[in-house]
Amino acid sequence: MVNAESTTERLLQRFELVIVRALQLLLVILIVIATITLYALFFQGIRSNIAEIGSTEELHVVLQRGFGGILIVLLGLELLETLKTYFSEHHIRVEVIIVVAMIAVGRHIIQLDFEHAPASLLLGLSALILVMATGYFLVRRSHS
Repeated sequence: MVNAESTTERLLQRFELVIVRALQLLLVILIVIATITLYALFFQGIRSNIAEIGSTEELHVVLQRGFGGILIVLLGLELLETLKTYFSEHHIRVEVIIVVAMIAVGRHIIQLDFEHAPASLLLGLSALILVMATGYFLVRRSHS
């Protein structure tokens, strides 16, 4: 009975290893593709749209898109870090998950049209960021 349990446990550990490695590889490929695409869009935008920027509002829109793209790549890197931590320590660090969530919400906030966004959405997003930042602070403090 003990031998069967240890064999099952080893099979599950190997299965877990294969899945985590496959997910890491997939994330690496996605991050590389996203980075290459971001560069291509950036240079394409410079060639075709740089002369058309005539006001600070238009510049703001262009910067919002660029920052949003960068945050998407950072989100992928944070997810990769989560998988690396899970692989090495066999647990998911809560602070990394909170950082990923904060990056995702921050990306949404950066791309938001503040002139047309309802006040309830802005209040909700600010409350969400505040709660996540407080949670991150408390988790980090508990680890010290």
